[in-house]
Amino acid sequence: MRPTRGPRRRVVITGMGVISCIGTGVDVFAEGLKAGRSGAKPITAFDTSGFAHSIGCEINDADPADWLRTLPADELGRAAQFAAAASRMAVADAGLTEEDVQARRALVAVGTSDGESRDLDHLVAAQIAGGTGRMDPTVARRVFLSRLSVGVARELGLEDVEAVTVPTACAAGNYAIGAGYDGISAGDVEMALCGGTDAVCRKTFTGFYRLRTIAPQVCRPFDLHREGMLVGEGSGVLLMESLESALARGAHIYAEVLGYGLSCDARHPVAPDRDSIARSIRAAHRQAGITATDVDLISAHGTGTRANDATEVSAIREVFGEDMPRTVSIKSMIGHAMGAASALAAVACAIALRQGFIPPTINHVETDPECPVDCVPNKAVEADLRVAENHGLAFGGNNAVLVLARYDERDMPALTRMAPADD
Repeated sequence: MRPTRGPRRRVVITGMGVISCIGTGVDVFAEGLKAGRSGAKPITAFDTSGFAHSIGCEINDADPADWLRTLPADELGRAAQFAAAASRMAVADAGLTEEDVQARRALVAVGTSDGESRDLDHLVAAQIAGGTGRMDPTVARRVFLSRLSVGVARELGLEDVEAVTVPTACAAGNYAIGAGYDGISAGDVEMALCGGTDAVCRKTFTGFYRLRTIAPQVCRPFDLHREGMLVGEGSGVLLMESLESALARGAHIYAEVLGYGLSCDARHPVAPDRDSIARSIRAAHRQAGITATDVDLISAHGTGTRANDATEVSAIREVFGEDMPRTVSIKSMIGHAMGAASALAAVACAIALRQGFIPPTINHVETDPECPVDCVPNKAVEADLRVAENHGLAFGGNNAVLVLARYDERDMPALTRMAPADD
């Protein structure tokens, strides 16, 4: 018989940082979500000659290096700069200073799909062009995955810190947030900066292009005529702490993290598995202490590919039956930001819970009968939301589902709750 763990701390989000193709910073990002803004444009990160189409969701109106205060910009690749910048934003958004976070035992967990593959692209291109076989040592030092989380810790001057990079592909953002939830709820850390980051690179675009999953113009999840995804980039970082800590310092609370669920089926390198997705959803509900009927909104993985959307909706129906919550995909606006995708979606869920609206699934014309969900087509709607479920699904069958709830001090007075025996 497994022992039941004792009381665990409740975990809340008190700061958020976001860099995306539809806006940098929480307020601008929220405006973009409400407006149904599209970040699609021609890719400029690499030479797209030879590709029949090359639309993506790049960030070209914000330089993450502008947010760096400690490290020289050339010490970090673009993905690490995104993560460090978003973390600085999250700290400031939480009403904290560098000294405040330096005084706490902290966890930094950053999810990614590609790491600094953009730098690898440039190194290979330079070798081919120069023919010398030498790599720029400054750039070569930046490609190690550990740089993503360690770069955040160094930029903020954190010493009493555990820095972890989570490479579970397109579900990595949710995995990292789950790690932060575990650390705070168990009392192992006092604060967590968790999320995901990735930068557009030739390697990933080419891989998805060869899989015939890149859309020619727009991403239209759940639409009968969907043609695929668009690659994106950016970073979303949540600053999390215990509810007790947040209340003690009078912090603004965006949402409460109720729990998460993981599954890994490893049945196929790229094909999603319905039963495994459903298992991760049920695991998330179990740990969060909710039932399917409590969920008001699903932020789907929703890539806009034929296989993902149909399989994901089938898994949702398996759990929820015919009475499915409204199910949206912000990838229709920001593209697929790989390891940052579910982290950016978690930011969107927290904003939606706090501000009372559901972001739209844009570019929608006709719902696919195989995807019979209310995807809130094209225009945001006002909604009284209590619980949001955020999906992150990845190659290799790595699935992570996060559950967030609106914090309401009137009906949530307790500071601790018992962990279920089987979570």
